[in-house]
Amino acid sequence: MVAERLSRQGRQVVIIDREVPSLGSTVASTAMLLWEIDRPLFQLTELYGFEKAVRCYHASHQAARGLRALVAQYGVACHMRPRLSLYLAADDSPNLIQDEYSVRSRADLPSLLLGHAELLQRFAIARAGAILSRDAADADPVLLTRGLLDLSLKRGARLLKANAVAYDGTASSVTVGLEDGFSIEARHVVLATGYVMPDIVRPTAQQPASSWAIATAPQADNLWPGQALIWEATQNYHYARTTFDGRIIFGGEDDHGLIQPDARDAATPTKVRVLKERLTALWPRTSSHVAFAWSGAFDTTRDGLPLIGAVPGSKNIFAAFGYGGNGITFSLLAAELIGSLLSGGSSPLLDDFAIDRDVSG
Repeated sequence: MVAERLSRQGRQVVIIDREVPSLGSTVASTAMLLWEIDRPLFQLTELYGFEKAVRCYHASHQAARGLRALVAQYGVACHMRPRLSLYLAADDSPNLIQDEYSVRSRADLPSLLLGHAELLQRFAIARAGAILSRDAADADPVLLTRGLLDLSLKRGARLLKANAVAYDGTASSVTVGLEDGFSIEARHVVLATGYVMPDIVRPTAQQPASSWAIATAPQADNLWPGQALIWEATQNYHYARTTFDGRIIFGGEDDHGLIQPDARDAATPTKVRVLKERLTALWPRTSSHVAFAWSGAFDTTRDGLPLIGAVPGSKNIFAAFGYGGNGITFSLLAAELIGSLLSGGSSPLLDDFAIDRDVSG
């Protein structure tokens, strides 16, 4: 996304990737393109105040809409579909949902409060309540990534398979040292390395975690009405979406202690069993056959916000770290903010998303 944005500005762009593009973390993404942030608006308001919290939510909302517009404008074939999102009460109490809806209404965000009866009638889901919101989407993340990369390459961007291991931003330009001994000099460098974070980036808000997901066999005639994106109003939430070919993807069971691949693999059978049970409880009509199961590492932040902007202590080096459940939405937001920043623009969001911000909550 950063390469697409910068190449659209007419800049000379070199993309350094040590993997085959789209075959790293991208293939593990469930690509629920939500504007709603992992940290509920009412909690973010308690942490940072109403003005800043709403600014972050509106920016995320705008980015989600912008992503759909970008895909439509350039005809990126990635099975992107507009979706409603359904933020479900996680237990028998609708209190958290009602608190969240109250703040969203004050912030003029596109949400509707559903009680138990209306939720059951419209979606056949038996929970205490939910918030229904528009302007979400889903997509195939691999096709989305490849489509945006192709756009960049057609504009003259260059793709280099290499491993960047050192960064020197002390001069007027930045030198990127590669593992094979060569180096690249550039006016600006943007780090979009996900949870593989270079030593020059030292955030205090970031924390790695692992997550698991399952995908059922196709069952196009057995999906909930409207195929809304579903997620729960709790910190370690479960989520569900459908796919273009009629599967249900269900994920969650996040764990901050099982980061290494061997530990994740050992935990997978238990995690998959729990996910199947949770899916059946949410949607009893589902097919019990799991066609695919996988896990992946990702990064979170304690306030649910991304890390975007200048890397402290490193001149002309910038970071585009999405993180959390909004990684794709935040990535577009990062591309827009950094693209504007390199053209002389500014935004209070760069302070909101600063890499070295203090998160006390």
